[in-house]
Amino acid sequence: MTSLIVKAGVAALVALAGLSATAPTAAAASPEIGIQVQYRDHDRDRDRHWRPDRRPDRRPGCAPWLAERKADRMGLRRTRVVDVSRRTVTVVGFGRRGPDRVVFANVRGCPLIRR
Repeated sequence: MTSLIVKAGVAALVALAGLSATAPTAAAASPEIGIQVQYRDHDRDRDRHWRPDRRPDRRPGCAPWLAERKADRMGLRRTRVVDVSRRTVTVVGFGRRGPDRVVFANVRGCPLIRR
């Protein structure tokens, strides 16, 4: 019976020491709650630099330099654009097995049509 009381006393002492050790740590960080609201008028920012004689920079088609860059990333070496038509941009280069050709669609983003 005495060993049970001793064990309970030691457990209570450990729990009390643990509680007292965590209290200063928790109190060190002060609770800061703040709400920040940022408002940005996108229409005003866009109209600030707008001039009626300036066209937007977005080109509707696939830029030849972008098609070459995509072909390089696909593994072709020494790429060059050989044909730009209304619908396609053709890039030739050298792959693993020799000369290779990649055809991209002439739309924004240069999606791949055939390899």
